[in-house]
Amino acid sequence: MAVTNTLSGPESLGPGPFQSVLIVVNPISGKGRGKRAARELREALDQRGIRAELFETRARDEAPARLRSLGEPVDLVVAVGGDGTLREVLDGLADRDVPVGILPFGTSNCLALQLGIPRAVRANLEILLRGKTIALDVMRANGSLSCLMTGAGFDARCVREVELRRRGPITKWTYVGATLRALRGYRPPRLRVEIDGRELCATYGQVIVGNAFRYAGIVQLSRRSRLDDGELEVYLFPSGSLLEFARAFVRGILDEMVGSGVELRVGRRVRVFAEGDPEPFQIDGDFGGTTPVEIRLAPTRYRLVVP
Repeated sequence: MAVTNTLSGPESLGPGPFQSVLIVVNPISGKGRGKRAARELREALDQRGIRAELFETRARDEAPARLRSLGEPVDLVVAVGGDGTLREVLDGLADRDVPVGILPFGTSNCLALQLGIPRAVRANLEILLRGKTIALDVMRANGSLSCLMTGAGFDARCVREVELRRRGPITKWTYVGATLRALRGYRPPRLRVEIDGRELCATYGQVIVGNAFRYAGIVQLSRRSRLDDGELEVYLFPSGSLLEFARAFVRGILDEMVGSGVELRVGRRVRVFAEGDPEPFQIDGDFGGTTPVEIRLAPTRYRLVVP
């Protein structure tokens, strides 16, 4: 998909509510299209008299380090890349009142899809200049920030396979290969779950904890999910069998995942641990480590610029 709509003049939008902007881009996102889009966005902001700095990340954790070392405050930060880039931007943002925009060029872009945020630079710029924001709850999984969801079970095994062989940009085909490798000899784990200090009686084969309702870009978890409701949704898969996953995913594509044997609980602090060997867990689609994992709703919220 081409990056489109270079702006040539100030038009009727005016300078907007921001005077200084930091654009953080993962230069390999979208096979390089994210980098071109970030440059186009900077030029469009410059045309409106808005000071814009472009920062390209070269490794993990560079975005948080850059944000923490800002000499002068900025009015807006724009994350150009995928959900991982957004998470790093939020993690490094010292002032939670500074709004964050999204220019989505990642593999899934789950949050941007949920919010209806476009990839086209012109349409994205108009949203930024209007400056409408919403609040975003976030959580900490063993101390690491998560703005979408943390999962333990088969999805985390797939993510671990991606991590083991990652040598640069990834695509959805990368996850297809990782899924096939994770299927070899697959046996569902037995996961125990504690919510707000109370351990559930049963064990589960898959657990997903989060506050977003879109999973893997195409599956809807639950309509009751809200980004700013002050609680976490806990999705519990009783067996973790492949048949259970297939049924849940089909239902989630057509309607919502809850109700296909998947149980929904809510809470503010969730602990997941495995019977037997530790299980991997994923944070927003990245490998996070192995169980036990404790997920806590963070006390502060962030502001996202939305349509």
